[in-house]
Amino acid sequence: MRTSARNHFEGEVVEVKHGAVNDEITLRTQDGLDIVAIVTHGSATSLGLAAGKSAFALVKASSVIVMVDVASSQVSARNCIAGKVTAVTKGAVNAEVTIAGASGAQIAAIITNESADRLGLASGKAATAIFKASSVIVGVDQ
Repeated sequence: MRTSARNHFEGEVVEVKHGAVNDEITLRTQDGLDIVAIVTHGSATSLGLAAGKSAFALVKASSVIVMVDVASSQVSARNCIAGKVTAVTKGAVNAEVTIAGASGAQIAAIITNESADRLGLASGKAATAIFKASSVIVGVDQ
């Protein structure tokens, strides 16, 4: 599958918590990273999401927040991937920042150049990529 989303994670559903309206899906990627998604109960049912099911998660780079000097216990977002910056590519207004998590997973974020400068982002700097579970799109192959 080809999409415009910069962040594509393949893996297996390891947990589904059912709710009246929304379900919480935990997807474990091939490199051991857990991605938490919130999808409607109807979507989880129609996709057949259950523990052991192969699935993928998509996250747009513009939905990813980058922070430095933060612990996952300090933010409300369910997905916090701590690692090191591997690249910063600046454009006229925005920068694409790539962070490699401890598991080896790569995640891209689009932030303003001003934010990249203020945070001192450069290759090798510790940083955390953060995104809400509601920003994750879950899919399955037919």
